[in-house]
Amino acid sequence: MKTLARLGILSALAALTPSLAFAHSGGAHVHGFFAGLEHPLLGMDHLLAMIAVGIIGARAGGRSIVLVPLAFVSAMVAGAFLGMAGIGLPSLETAIALSLVVFGAMVGLARPLPMAAAAALTALFGLFHGNAHGLEIPGNASGIAYAAGFMLGTSMLHAFGVLSVLKLARWPMTVRTAGLATSLVGMAMAAQAF
Repeated sequence: MKTLARLGILSALAALTPSLAFAHSGGAHVHGFFAGLEHPLLGMDHLLAMIAVGIIGARAGGRSIVLVPLAFVSAMVAGAFLGMAGIGLPSLETAIALSLVVFGAMVGLARPLPMAAAAALTALFGLFHGNAHGLEIPGNASGIAYAAGFMLGTSMLHAFGVLSVLKLARWPMTVRTAGLATSLVGMAMAAQAF
């Protein structure tokens, strides 16, 4: 019961803090490598999604530890290129919020998804995450440095997710509960996007 109460409080806080929930505020914050490096840490949508991708890969085990986050980052880069070319995917913020719902559900499952399914789902949402940032990145050297920093920050959060699973292996319900919390936050963000 305590866990559900905490999850409810977390979801309510996410719903009441829209400026913290979405990190996509436009291009004004794009200034270079360090801005890109810190960006995944500043938006709750990024922070939770990136950690969840690492957890999903680690829970699937074997090569998935590397391949699932790699699928996300690769699709994120492809989405960013689309955005830099001026091609915006529809309903970006809604899709990003939905990624939290899906990623949280994947983390919360009693059994992890097979590698192919996990990689496909993370890549699909990676495309949307990348597209949102590609639309914000300027085409100059500062934008390239920002993208490099963003990719490194994203990869570091994936690694944190992997390490979380390895460190919490004796407490799988803790990881699954974090997945449920991530889904609830995603639902709150999706409600804000409508």
